[in-house]
Amino acid sequence: MIDARIRSMFPPAGDVADRVDSHWQLLLVVGSVVWLVVVTAMLVAVLRRRRAEREERDDDVPGDEPGRGHLVVAFLGGVAPALIILGIMADSVLTLRDTGAATDASRAPVVVEVDGRQFWWEVRYPDHDVETANEIHIPTGQDVRIELTSDDVIHSFWVPQLAGKVDLVPGRTNVLTLHADEPGTYWGRCAEYCGLQHAWMRFVVVAHDAPEYAGWLEAQARPARSPDRVDDGDDQPGGDETGGDDGPGAGPDTEVAAGREIFMSSSCVYCHTIAGTEARGTLGPDLTHLASRQAIGAGVLPNDRESLARWITEPQDVKPGNAMPGTELDDDELDALITYLESLE
Repeated sequence: MIDARIRSMFPPAGDVADRVDSHWQLLLVVGSVVWLVVVTAMLVAVLRRRRAEREERDDDVPGDEPGRGHLVVAFLGGVAPALIILGIMADSVLTLRDTGAATDASRAPVVVEVDGRQFWWEVRYPDHDVETANEIHIPTGQDVRIELTSDDVIHSFWVPQLAGKVDLVPGRTNVLTLHADEPGTYWGRCAEYCGLQHAWMRFVVVAHDAPEYAGWLEAQARPARSPDRVDDGDDQPGGDETGGDDGPGAGPDTEVAAGREIFMSSSCVYCHTIAGTEARGTLGPDLTHLASRQAIGAGVLPNDRESLARWITEPQDVKPGNAMPGTELDDDELDALITYLESLE
């Protein structure tokens, strides 16, 4: 299940997240101490009051007038809270200053554009002509400028282990810096209620070392492999150009080609793009390298054959309210289409 792979916000894996975590820990400690002091004071007050009432009944005389008690109450009720609030406010201002300086991404060497949509994320790398969905790949040890926009309603971009959240507002571009110290996968989500499937508007940030990141960009910039191409020699899954022992047309590329034809002849082409084909739809995610992604439906399902079948045929049962309609296919057509989608690496 996808939920099992969603990491906690602990521990932070970037400078901004580390500063936010420090402020959160301060709030936790101070809040806990204040709670303990208040509860202890309440218990002491109740016990002292009961003891005073018993002494008054036994002696039949009024109790002693409080002396230093007034000073204690004034300090705990007025001076101490003021000092605590001033201290927290000072650390909050410093945290905003530190995180604000860290989010100045004007000189960041890597730029990624992210559009929030109901209910998925479109991700573009303008310097490399790469487009993907629901996954952001970044190099470690470098600042990455994330330019955030929205095509419909207000969303909010939040990767707890790497940075604080920033809203995506229609008609404007907000900027956030991501910086990962170590390679890894960091889960993010929409942090502003945006509609029925807000809870399933998730994404991942995958941090690579520099050579691996460069290789990922190079692979993503390639168009989809054509199933009509036949590799030479042993690289061909049938063993030779005729498909091996099973005869002409019996190799895996045949089913991939059949699935491609089904895709191109269906309504899929009106919503999705596959580079290197005539599919140029922009309403849904770019599928050029779909098979390389960890999840589908913005985190609602793992990217495997069974999940693809469910998502194609009954997307409204899986994720009610999303923009994708179901596609009616018989079993053979569905198998061929999924085989083609799984070839888009």
